[in-house]
Amino acid sequence: MKQRKIPGIISVDDHVLEPVGLWQERLPARFRAQGPRVERDGVGLEKTGGITRYVKGGDGPPTSWWLYEDHCWACPMPNASAGIPREDHHAGPIGYEEMRASCYEVAPRLEDMSLHGVERAICFPSFSGFCGQTFVGRKDPELAALCVEAFNDWMIESWCGSSGGRLIPLCLAPLWDPEHAAREVRRNAARGCRAVAFSELPSELGLPSIHDAARRWDPFFSACDETGTTLCMHIGGGARWRTSSEDAPAAVVATLTFSTSVIALTDWLFSGLLERFPNLKLSFAEGQIGWMPFVIERADAVWERSRGWSDLGNSLPHPPSHYVPGRIFGCFFDDPHGLASRHAIGIDQITFETDFPHQDSHWPDTLQLVEGFADELSDEELHKILRGNAMRMLELEELPAAAEATGRRG
Repeated sequence: MKQRKIPGIISVDDHVLEPVGLWQERLPARFRAQGPRVERDGVGLEKTGGITRYVKGGDGPPTSWWLYEDHCWACPMPNASAGIPREDHHAGPIGYEEMRASCYEVAPRLEDMSLHGVERAICFPSFSGFCGQTFVGRKDPELAALCVEAFNDWMIESWCGSSGGRLIPLCLAPLWDPEHAAREVRRNAARGCRAVAFSELPSELGLPSIHDAARRWDPFFSACDETGTTLCMHIGGGARWRTSSEDAPAAVVATLTFSTSVIALTDWLFSGLLERFPNLKLSFAEGQIGWMPFVIERADAVWERSRGWSDLGNSLPHPPSHYVPGRIFGCFFDDPHGLASRHAIGIDQITFETDFPHQDSHWPDTLQLVEGFADELSDEELHKILRGNAMRMLELEELPAAAEATGRRG
């Protein structure tokens, strides 16, 4: 049989490691000594309450440590493991010299995208946290805001600006100040950015929940609504990982990573915000999609049968499912059950990711993965899932042919 032609993929969830000099080059000189910077130091182990952490300054081989105020972070290998045999993966840190250059450099990234048929990709940050939570609650809010702005300038000007349109900007916002966050959304929208990272559960960052009676998020959500900027929520974006008990193995946490997306979608469906901001769009990254039909179905049932005690008042004149089409997007890379449920979710609400360079990524074999499920889909469905829905969600235009990916198409 002739193989299906695979459209150029648009991944709505890849990742980038911030380059070492990002903040030292872009912050005002007076802030550089306190701003994020990288030092080489050894790795140690610290055990607290049965939990083992990797810490700076031990006898282990030196690696790259990010320092910022009292925050110290080294990239775990699973977050930059592309090209490393799975049998060599471990939970400890990985230094920049051990990573593929495509983790933090544009030209190698474009080459690695082309190897697996990815035309374009949106990339969540790493040291900054998936929603910029590294900068939330810091001692110096002025420095934190400048760090967010410097990241956004780098994202738009350097990471995406030199990619020929193949890297799609995803910006951060100073989430502790919704008015400032709104200004930042508008500043970046004027430069062509239509995506901003947001926390699945902001209350776990010490911020107001999206149900906040004072409506403190309104300026930020209004700016997103007015500019067509999608709120992109990644698992682990400020929410603690769920598990059953402190002594449960890490495999339990890894299996339950989607649970924060479940909670976040339920929050949004009952928040009334999708009624008040009719152009607001949401993207749930790396949570897969098989859980979505039940959550939406259950939310509708609660809306219909439990009005007397559900605290909804008049905030939700339509059932929750009314707000899904064109507004709420799920994201998958390896979810046969979810794909089989595509019509219950809505074929127009499903997007695709490759998660490069994380350990869950199928790189460089993404095309083989897609070919494994392509025969289940019509040409129209395949096009929508792999690129069309992402283009609509992010308000993208087609690239000139010279800028497109050169990977195999089947």
